Amino acid sequence: MSALLGKKIGMTNVFSSDGKLVPVTVVQAGPCVVTQVKTKGTDGYNALQLGFDEKKAEKMNKPMTGHLKKAGDKGFRVLREFRTDDVENVEAGNTIEIDIFAIGDKVNISGISKGRGFQGTIKRHGFSRGPETHGSRNHRKPGSIGNSAWPGRVFKGKKLPGHMGTNRETVKNLTIVDIKHEDNLLLVKGPVPGFKTGILEVQKAD
Repeated sequence: MSALLGKKIGMTNVFSSDGKLVPVTVVQAGPCVVTQVKTKGTDGYNALQLGFDEKKAEKMNKPMTGHLKKAGDKGFRVLREFRTDDVENVEAGNTIEIDIFAIGDKVNISGISKGRGFQGTIKRHGFSRGPETHGSRNHRKPGSIGNSAWPGRVFKGKKLPGHMGTNRETVKNLTIVDIKHEDNLLLVKGPVPGFKTGILEVQKAD
């Protein structure tokens, strides 16, 4: 298994071996417990379901309690499924630690981006603004969005003002700068999606 669930702690800076200041995101990765093993014979595909961030089992409903019974009667706030072919030697209840990663590994990190509310086209899509002077009244408006004769309508997918954020985003090929095994912390170069304490999926890059 080459994936873990984690939590975004925040950003900071560290010095590299050659003395350069590197911006890093601190991610609490794991430990995760295997809550379900899916195989082609029973489910049609191979995958592992991981649980992260333990909580009291009595605070969960009966269906979820029964589902997690094989994992050791533990409760989890987050469950995620990862496709993998390495399911033969894995059983429900096994723990996956941060040791699956090493310094220098490339990882893909997925999360939910920060919600920005209703935004205009300049902030949402990077449109250019209109002139500020010479009597212009078109400063931040999107401008014309269609033609009158043909096609006489607005094409689907036109970039317009609207709700921004809260989308699933993935940043690929981030480098692991350092690992704090005692605290289950990954220091990853650069920013990752989401807000502090947001849930992240960390997978080794192909």
